[in-house]
Amino acid sequence: MARVAFLGTPGFAVPSLERLVEAGHEVALVVTQPDRPAGRGRAPSPPPVKVAAERLGLPVRQPERLRDDLDVLRAAKPQVAVVAAYGEVLTAATLAVPERGFVNVHPSLLPELRGATPVPTAILTGMATTGVTVMHVSLGVDAGPILAQVAEPIRDDDTGGALLARLGELGADLLVEALPRWLAGKLAPRRQDGRRATYSRTLSRDDGRADWSLPAVELWRRCRAFQPWPGFFTTWRGRTLKLTRVEPLASRRGNAPGAVFDGPAVACGTGALLIHELQLEGKRVMGAEEFLRGQPSFVGSHLGD
Repeated sequence: MARVAFLGTPGFAVPSLERLVEAGHEVALVVTQPDRPAGRGRAPSPPPVKVAAERLGLPVRQPERLRDDLDVLRAAKPQVAVVAAYGEVLTAATLAVPERGFVNVHPSLLPELRGATPVPTAILTGMATTGVTVMHVSLGVDAGPILAQVAEPIRDDDTGGALLARLGELGADLLVEALPRWLAGKLAPRRQDGRRATYSRTLSRDDGRADWSLPAVELWRRCRAFQPWPGFFTTWRGRTLKLTRVEPLASRRGNAPGAVFDGPAVACGTGALLIHELQLEGKRVMGAEEFLRGQPSFVGSHLGD
């Protein structure tokens, strides 16, 4: 078993940390992002990896920039470092600290979907299959040699959050299977074919705003891909309206894009979205039937004005 430093921040990374401990690796240090404001009160909230590390009794460090805190990483004397969605680009000086460098758990089948948002991008583009890759980290963006991969189908009801959680579990299992084999020289890294590389981009909140001129199938994918963030939303009577579960329909019944008709459904550029769940600003998530009982004028209105 190896002496390991672990770098990660969101829930996706937690299974990998837990599996390393369960497998008997010595996790000498956990590095994660600082606590950030969250929730309505904007109180500082610890990242999921910090919560998990403290539960496991592991030492935690939360530098604003790891490059300015390398003495702590050096002092941990890791044989290898594992990174999973840490949230900072690693410098050459950082990569040189562990004897065997860094191993990354990335939620796509590299070289497809390098970058920060591979899971929502896979849903947005209508991919039938994605997966997870364990790779040796180089200075390029997710460009290092591949140690292991496993594919995973994308289900029609997958949201970004649900798919990412599933890939987190698969990645953790793949990590603890591949890491000791690679350290023992029994697993040969495989170079990526850069000619096949595709990239995902950073999302903004405005990506979640519904454009009703688009086809219903594309908006359905956006609704799924952008959960939990930035969400899929529009406006109704001056208030933000989140659509949390929808279904594409072939017909919009002659209505103009954005018009709400019986169902309730919203007309799109092509087809319509049948609404199953939604949330009006300041209210809880409701099923469509319950919402209509309180807001019967919703049918016949227009969204996004």
